[in-house]
Amino acid sequence: MDNFTFPRELRLVTPSQFSRIFDHPVKAVSDHFTLLAKYNDLDHPRLGLIVAKKKEKTAVGRNKIKRITRESFRLNQHNLPNIDIVVLARDGIGQVDNEKLNKQLKKLWKKIALRCEQSLKK
Repeated sequence: MDNFTFPRELRLVTPSQFSRIFDHPVKAVSDHFTLLAKYNDLDHPRLGLIVAKKKEKTAVGRNKIKRITRESFRLNQHNLPNIDIVVLARDGIGQVDNEKLNKQLKKLWKKIALRCEQSLKK
């Protein structure tokens, strides 16, 4: 049975873990998210979130976006290869409803997994 938890091992927590991904990442972009990814040496994917104050002014809004993203990742982690993913919020994300954000994220998880697999073949 699959384990749908989101423990600390599935998170990017240190600045060095984040900076490694910013160096030649695989990208997937939608209207409200940019995903950057890179393969890791582990046997599971990891997630890092960046929601800048410039993109969403209120702490409540930033936390909502993070909560939705973490939940989407938690439910889709078993469909992802062993990659580290940084999710960046884009302009206008605060005005979008939760359902649309979930749909975009679901498409992006598939897109980033496919692009990472293609980058290995090159």
